[in-house]
Amino acid sequence: MSRERNVGVFDGFIYRGGGSMLAWLLHRISGIGMVIFMSLHVLASYLSQQFGSNFGQAVNVIYQSWLFQTLIFLFVLFHAINGLRIIILDLWPGLIQYQREAIWIEWAVFLPLYSIALIVIVTKGLSGS
Repeated sequence: MSRERNVGVFDGFIYRGGGSMLAWLLHRISGIGMVIFMSLHVLASYLSQQFGSNFGQAVNVIYQSWLFQTLIFLFVLFHAINGLRIIILDLWPGLIQYQREAIWIEWAVFLPLYSIALIVIVTKGLSGS
């Protein structure tokens, strides 16, 4: 027996708001960002070691910039903290009713940690070290 739904194909892509959907979206974006970073890092290392290519050196110059470091640290830190929230809610299903509060706690942990790291990275980057 099939169910009939009056839902369009693109209705699933509409942002309906809420912290859980934003956390879901940022978790996916940060994961893709980390995969791209690691893939480029491995490719650059391989090309520079095997063929003496300047591509590896050019990519390393990008990695060493403080702008890139702030972005990749944003990805890694958010992905890790959000992953911990997901693990906790998976291990204790009774806490799912407090998902909204868990997301607020996640942001309360993420923002100070990222702010401190951002200050350190930017001050070191602007001072030229």
